[in-house]
Amino acid sequence: MLARKYRPTTFEALVGQEALVRTLTNAIALGRIAQAYMLTGVRGVGKTTTARLIARALNCIGPNGDGGPTTQPCGVCPHCTAIAEDRHVDVLEMDAASRTGVGDIRELIEGVRYRPTSARYKVYIIDEVHMLSTQAFNALLKTLEEPPEHVKFIFATTEIRKVPVTVLSRCQRFDLRRVEVSELAAHFGRIAEKEGAVAEPGALALIARAADGSVRDGLSLLDQAIAHADRDGAISTVREAQVRDMLGLADRALIFDLFDSLMKGDVVSALDTLGAQYRSGADPAVVIQDLLEVTHWVTRVKVSPASADDPAVAEAERTRGKAMAEGLSMSVLTRAWQMLLKALGEVRTAPSPLQAAEMALVRLAYAADLPSPADLISQIKAAPPAPRSPTSSPPMGGGGGGSVMAQATLNTSPAPSSAPQAYLDPQTQALPGPRSFEEVVALFREKREAVMVTHLMEHVHLVDFKPGRIEFRPSAKAPPELASRLSRMLTEWTGARWVATISNADGQPTLGERSKADVLSRPLVKAVLMAFPGAVVGPPRPAAEAASTLDDDARPEEEDL
Repeated sequence: MLARKYRPTTFEALVGQEALVRTLTNAIALGRIAQAYMLTGVRGVGKTTTARLIARALNCIGPNGDGGPTTQPCGVCPHCTAIAEDRHVDVLEMDAASRTGVGDIRELIEGVRYRPTSARYKVYIIDEVHMLSTQAFNALLKTLEEPPEHVKFIFATTEIRKVPVTVLSRCQRFDLRRVEVSELAAHFGRIAEKEGAVAEPGALALIARAADGSVRDGLSLLDQAIAHADRDGAISTVREAQVRDMLGLADRALIFDLFDSLMKGDVVSALDTLGAQYRSGADPAVVIQDLLEVTHWVTRVKVSPASADDPAVAEAERTRGKAMAEGLSMSVLTRAWQMLLKALGEVRTAPSPLQAAEMALVRLAYAADLPSPADLISQIKAAPPAPRSPTSSPPMGGGGGGSVMAQATLNTSPAPSSAPQAYLDPQTQALPGPRSFEEVVALFREKREAVMVTHLMEHVHLVDFKPGRIEFRPSAKAPPELASRLSRMLTEWTGARWVATISNADGQPTLGERSKADVLSRPLVKAVLMAFPGAVVGPPRPAAEAASTLDDDARPEEEDL
């Protein structure tokens, strides 16, 4: 395996960890050696390798046997070779993932008091230290705070947040960073050359991108790619297309074509491109991930044009990315990011990932034609105010489920044509006044006052209604301020004075009671209740609300911005 064959044997050979190497080199040279080190980072960036290098640096005695701690381990002395072969009796490695209990730590602590057998320091390397139990961490605290001079602890973890603060405060912490794609590609190119293989730059870039900052993962992929490559005698040629097929990736150029089709609202072209990618072996989830990467990169170019000069990006992608960034607004890009992010979760959990991806692309292409919220506000402000009709609308038929704005007008006489009319902003114009109690409820429903609608439907026994005056008997569960709130809100919305008063008369049944009685009187409902004796009839929904729900179900889902 390439990851083991090319494991770094010196600090300088560590890839992409210059800050760590500089700090450790200076500390060892100055004799400022900590009693415990905490190495953290993602998988495969060199935590365990660094721990072994520190152990070698502290115990190296040089080729002649009289050397001290050094930043350049010789690699030939007995201690260096024994540590490299993982057989040194004074360098103990422990996997905390399999030995998590307090008993394992007590066994370790008992050996701390004994001096090393042959080495300068007894070094304890505990990998995945975050897996230790709370009791194990507590047992380690005192020894970790004041260990003997001949003992050094080196911890490695990928989950630094799970390590107690009391342990972190006793360690010198080093964060090993993810390795950049360009560094990984160059490193993999050198190793491929040593292995007698020729790798195309595009193939190395794909492997480096798939490694996600991990050297070990990238070397495993490179090893697989060399085995998958074409052979011409003793030379293997790692081609970009072969690596793409091996990783199940989509063609990068086709991803840009797909993104371009989505931003133009071309659903047919987008679905054809996705189908072609799927037939060539690309995973739908990977296609969505690639679209997310393109969206993120185009957004970065939009915010910072200098990002387009990234040498790790192909020239063709940079050219197309610049053009897309110039033609797309920030609101469109952020909306696409949110929709794709949601689509990724849907594709991963859907029974048919391809169908989920297709529906997500249809939704995204549909949203490409929609104006942004800022554009909508600008259009509303730029539109002229709607003319006010001098005549009232025809009488309403049925029961109050329609739009109040379209079916009811304010009961006032029109102003003379010779008098100048004051201009009112469309958002502040008074609404026409309701002409029935059903229209009052419809007005509150249109204003999205759900709590008041419930009170008016269930707790109001209407005694008398006239435009501007409502008399009712509240039920026992009605809030005490119902009448005052009703008067205030109607006056505010209609621009006319409304008065709601409470009466002791019985009044009519509530709208909810009347609706329920109407439902119970229907033959079909009676038949259902007879067939299911335990069934309960809930409050019916207004026709307008039911129709709105059907429209929402039929309409493609819109994203939250």
